[in-house]
Amino acid sequence: MKAYIFPGQGAQFTGMGLDLYESNPLAQNLFESANKILGFSITDIMFEGTPEALKQTKVTQPAIFLHSVILAKTLGENFKPEMVAGHSLGEFSALVANKTLSFEDGLQLVSKRALAMQKACEMQESTMAAVLGLDDAIVEQVCESVEGIVVAANYNCPGQLVISGELKAIDKACELLLEKGARRALKLPVGGAFHSPLMEPAREELALAIENTTFSTPICPVYQNVVAKGVTDASEIKENLIAQLTAPVRWTQTIKQMIADGGTEFIEVGPGKVLQGLMRKIDRSVAASGAVLTK
Repeated sequence: MKAYIFPGQGAQFTGMGLDLYESNPLAQNLFESANKILGFSITDIMFEGTPEALKQTKVTQPAIFLHSVILAKTLGENFKPEMVAGHSLGEFSALVANKTLSFEDGLQLVSKRALAMQKACEMQESTMAAVLGLDDAIVEQVCESVEGIVVAANYNCPGQLVISGELKAIDKACELLLEKGARRALKLPVGGAFHSPLMEPAREELALAIENTTFSTPICPVYQNVVAKGVTDASEIKENLIAQLTAPVRWTQTIKQMIADGGTEFIEVGPGKVLQGLMRKIDRSVAASGAVLTK
């Protein structure tokens, strides 16, 4: 079975999407439509902006979503997903790809999500840290032992887990994790504690927007971050998408489940090759490649 996977925040780069815009009329129309929906020229920032401008949360999340979704739409007849999944933000791209959400609704939700997350980040000093070379269970135990809020946030691949929480709690957890034998415990250059209880204000704001958006029955299952299994029921998809902001991204478990359910060919759709790299660490025997623009 052919599985399409969609990247999340961090995959952005200056010039992203320009090749799509210049070589495909459908892509050009969709980018121009996005500028109108967002109320600013995101294409200017994507194509020519500085890395700093692209790093703004209100830009980064819609930019990655647009690159992924528009690339998928240019694949035409070749795009026949049998299962889809997305890493964090990428789940919204996956939901447009399997026709749960329209392009317009998906973009509006991503924009609202980005702004809500930015607001939540500004309420309290918080961050995330990558922990390398330890079993998940040890990382979880250390997080539980630390005073304050610090939780496992992204199960990226075996031996790579990202933790998220309050600044002091993250610092203490990193210190303890290095004592436990972590190869690295390194704070990440992010604006806040994504996928942790500190995102509760953003979850509440996004929940309202999701409840008021039409979700259709998908053409294939979406393997959602929160449950790490295939879902086809529209109301269940909504619930999981709302829970996603404060719950961990179970990426390792998601990919393993997709393989167990018959996924044999994984294609990353969007900027960068991050998910292909994680695929090789989760299961090297499964084919992983990147989608290529159809001109």
